[in-house]
Amino acid sequence: MTLSTIDTTRPEVTLRIGGERRRTASGGTFDHINPCTGTPDATIPLAGPADIDEAVTVAHDAYRTWRQINPAERRRLLLRLADLIEQHTDDFTRLGTFDNGTPIGLVAGLVAMSVEWTRYYAGWADKVTGEVSGSYRAHSEFSYTLRQPYGVIGVIITWNGPLISLAMKVPAALAAGNTVVIKPSELTPFSATLFADLGAEAGIPDGVINVIPGSAEAGAALVEHPLVKKVSFTGGPDNARKILQSCAEHIKPSVMELGGKSGNILCDDANLDLACSVGTLMSVGMMSGQGCAFPTRMIVARPLYEDVLARVSAIASMIKVGDPLEPDTVAGPVVNEAALQRITAMIERAKQQGARLITGGERLGGDLADGYFLQPTVFADVDPHSELAQKEVFGPVLSVIPFDTEAQAIEIANSTPYGLSGYVFTNDLKRAHRIAEEMETGEVLINGAAPLSVHRPFGGFGISGIGKEGGREGLDEFLRTKSVSIA
Repeated sequence: MTLSTIDTTRPEVTLRIGGERRRTASGGTFDHINPCTGTPDATIPLAGPADIDEAVTVAHDAYRTWRQINPAERRRLLLRLADLIEQHTDDFTRLGTFDNGTPIGLVAGLVAMSVEWTRYYAGWADKVTGEVSGSYRAHSEFSYTLRQPYGVIGVIITWNGPLISLAMKVPAALAAGNTVVIKPSELTPFSATLFADLGAEAGIPDGVINVIPGSAEAGAALVEHPLVKKVSFTGGPDNARKILQSCAEHIKPSVMELGGKSGNILCDDANLDLACSVGTLMSVGMMSGQGCAFPTRMIVARPLYEDVLARVSAIASMIKVGDPLEPDTVAGPVVNEAALQRITAMIERAKQQGARLITGGERLGGDLADGYFLQPTVFADVDPHSELAQKEVFGPVLSVIPFDTEAQAIEIANSTPYGLSGYVFTNDLKRAHRIAEEMETGEVLINGAAPLSVHRPFGGFGISGIGKEGGREGLDEFLRTKSVSIA
């Protein structure tokens, strides 16, 4: 894809309920705002309670058939879906940029990752097995287990990575024999529409994948529906608490992939070229810092501190922020005006509370003035217990904190209520294993290991979530165990 060939026409967004695409819905409409310009670029139909009830009922009816399909056939259909996603890479790249302003270069990588997640779980579809749990002659009893799907899964995805969020949930749920009702964010509706269309083109039966764009009220109705047997949610802790309250009322299980405030420990023997490049680009460059697992707290051995600050400041100041359709753009806008105001307010409070701003901190003007563009921002001398170090910014802001001992570094890394990801840079393998064991996070990435690899379980501790996506554990989230005993 080249800039001259990109079609900038926004596609029509519809609901998909069963085999029907609907252009109108009972929840009204929403004006999608282009974050690059601050102006509306599409009108989105929003699902209301009646639409949600119908979608869940259709998904429940489809489940009766889908769970009985030969697992090898489910595998074939999911592999076909993966092929179609790959064939539509240019389309998903364009739509991902339209969704939230993520630069096309990064979106293309997320599309490739989504293909791999879909293929991986397609491969699990015919490998779900139970086990013999006992044979007791004294009681004339033979026992075994069955691993069975739940039924309808309510899938609520966030706005920062709509396609990869779908790929982390839907293929695993379908491989296990469930059906899904997906509520994409009204802020990012375009990718989910194409995903559902390709599911139908792949031959997945009507009603197995349903998409209902909607607001928070639509999400609440989906969670509360009695035919929804489990909820898989990606988002922030505040919304998660509301969903969990509803799930508690209905004794309903859930998977929660939530926020993070990941510590990135740079030991005194770290490769600084690698550590500073990865740590800076993944915190204030990639997705404009709008990622839950990004290393937003750089915890640096004191002998390296001034060198690291100079390197990080230089890297951050060279990051190109601009039009996400330009192939050399690294960072686009933040998602909306509310996000922009929230992030800039946190920057101002950090200044007032004594953190030292070393680069960035301002909204961009000129040709970008109408969009929601922020300079990559780095603070030094950040108090580990300050708001900036404790609260998820979800924007292009990095906190740099010095440490004197390994124990102090680990204490700082573990000092937040989050526990999603942790990062370590060191050339000492024993030290790497030692720190990884002590970090209170769902994953630890050492010396630039890539995040979101499908073969690894991903999910946090503390307010970073419940449950796992990825690996065998990601499949297990959509299966429940039944024991059978024969006298």
